[in-house]
Amino acid sequence: MAAHPILHVDAGHGLAMAIIATSAEPTLLLDDALIVIAASDSFCRAFEIDPAKTTGLRITDLGAGEWDVPQLKSLLKATASGRTKIAAYEMDLAVPGRPTRRLVLNAEKLAFGGTQDLLILAIADVTDRRVAERVKDDLVREKAAMLKELQHRVANSLQIIASVLLQSARRVQSDEIRHHLHSAHHRVMSVASVQRQLATTGEDEVRIGAYLTELSESIGASMIRDPAQLTLSVEADASVTNSEISVSLGLIVTELVINALKHAFPGDRVGTIKVAYRSQGATWRLSIADDGVGMPSGSDGKPGLGTSIVKALATQLKATVRVLENNPGTMIIIEHDEQSSATTDRSASAPLLV
Repeated sequence: MAAHPILHVDAGHGLAMAIIATSAEPTLLLDDALIVIAASDSFCRAFEIDPAKTTGLRITDLGAGEWDVPQLKSLLKATASGRTKIAAYEMDLAVPGRPTRRLVLNAEKLAFGGTQDLLILAIADVTDRRVAERVKDDLVREKAAMLKELQHRVANSLQIIASVLLQSARRVQSDEIRHHLHSAHHRVMSVASVQRQLATTGEDEVRIGAYLTELSESIGASMIRDPAQLTLSVEADASVTNSEISVSLGLIVTELVINALKHAFPGDRVGTIKVAYRSQGATWRLSIADDGVGMPSGSDGKPGLGTSIVKALATQLKATVRVLENNPGTMIIIEHDEQSSATTDRSASAPLLV
């Protein structure tokens, strides 16, 4: 194709051509007919085009015709007319005998007030970046699949351990040993419930409501002989949290619910235990309330294993613990707010009984 003569170059055009000449990024200067007025050396090197075969040619005629892309032409013409500009337009450049390259193009109309409308077209080769992104995405998917499988296996293993503990509890003669084995069983099940949810969702997030409901059902099934006598319920919002926090919350609920079942309803006393959870941002509140006999007077204040576990978990969560009279019964509240920097245990005068 014959070279296109440049009839007029005003000061603005000269400045644009100087910018193109010194550009480290592959860049073209085009007129409104999409004819190349100037091409940067970086453009010619990057796309292996003879510099002598750029100026005066339409962009569609560069190289072996690989720039003859209908959508690119449409976008450039619209940019030349001032109707739009090209921002981060991605296209594949297919050159015969060479690997296809992924390009990101940006084009804008230059307004110098001269006799010609000029376009500046900047091109970035993102082929290697896109390959790296695909490799990264593949690795992330592979890691997620492996993590899900690991969580599934951990959940199964924990359930097996819990079953062994429960079977052992049924065989032993000592009430004290049986009590410890049952407690260990419930603690393992609280972690297993989290692992089951993680294995189901494939994400490091646990829906607190579903988790606490499943956990409470498991505790109730093994410890409440007559559901008509004792009721265990859960009220929770749609909050989600990570696996680490949910495990701690589950262990706290396990300890306090078991404590209520053991101490709040002596004999054949009828009653209810309510587990509630609410959160707003980083602020959350967990409560376990019963309508049982309440806190006994004259306690020596010596903490049991369950008390130590609850306090340690609350400290880990940077939460406070309060024990209140529920009239009747007892309510234990574990709270965390955004300003919490350390745990303040305000229940020292009212020890737990676990």
